[in-house]
Amino acid sequence: MKPVYIFIIVLFSTLTMSNQIYSYSQPDFPDLKGPYMGQKPPDMVAEPFAPGIISKQGWELEGVFAPGMKEFYFTMDRGIYTGPNKTGFRPTVIGFRQQNNVWKKYTEFLRQGEVTFSPDGKRMHMAEGYKDRIDDGWSEFKSLGPIFDHKDWGIMRLSASAKGTYVFDDYKSNDVLRISTLKDGKRQPPLKLGPEFNSGKMTAHPFIAPDESYLIWDSEREGGFGDSDLYISFRQEDGSWSHAINMGDKINSDKWDSYASVTPDGKYILFNRGMDDKNENVDIYWIDAQIIETLRPKP
Repeated sequence: MKPVYIFIIVLFSTLTMSNQIYSYSQPDFPDLKGPYMGQKPPDMVAEPFAPGIISKQGWELEGVFAPGMKEFYFTMDRGIYTGPNKTGFRPTVIGFRQQNNVWKKYTEFLRQGEVTFSPDGKRMHMAEGYKDRIDDGWSEFKSLGPIFDHKDWGIMRLSASAKGTYVFDDYKSNDVLRISTLKDGKRQPPLKLGPEFNSGKMTAHPFIAPDESYLIWDSEREGGFGDSDLYISFRQEDGSWSHAINMGDKINSDKWDSYASVTPDGKYILFNRGMDDKNENVDIYWIDAQIIETLRPKP
């Protein structure tokens, strides 16, 4: 089992969660100007996102832009330093906000689940919980309810479509993906997705397109490029899903590639890449989202 994956499981079983904002002695981030955190967008080959600023030596992952493209969040380990040594594992969400064309860090909080957003930007999902946007900030952490607090499930990431469909992973059930739809405004019990998704190992971190036209996730499968690869499945005219399509060597490597999300403007994919065999150094990468269209099955 890869170390990053272990860290996530330990997080849910051992950390006492809080909505409290923390401050640390580590150096803060520089102000950045322009779209996309001031970064030059990539082409059709994946590149590090904000190298030396966000992606650097250490554990930086789960980069997502909020709808509206004025906020950016990622997770890093804010372990406590006592002299030259770091003690403890403290996965912390760092949030930036763009004002007057300048990006500045405005919040950080202990991770309570991997951050995603509803397509309308009004809800920040974190595993089986969420925060709602209130004016210029966010509400307290709330539970999605007993359906998602299932004691035999372990949710790391939950992704929502514009129709209110939820897709999430479950590490307590042999690493599978589940889906929950809305019917007449009522939340339906989650069902396990089919073998198109649940045929590999370490299947996790789904992203469903706002219009539900495709679903991206990561998994270890025979014939992949290395560790976990990113895969995509497209919704077909009859409502079924296509077979799993490996997203190819422009995005996958011989390392751990995972946790993809498409920017709310639909232009780029952000994802994680392990930079060493133990995944002790993980960076955020990005690539032009046109790669999705190159993989879409032709009629």
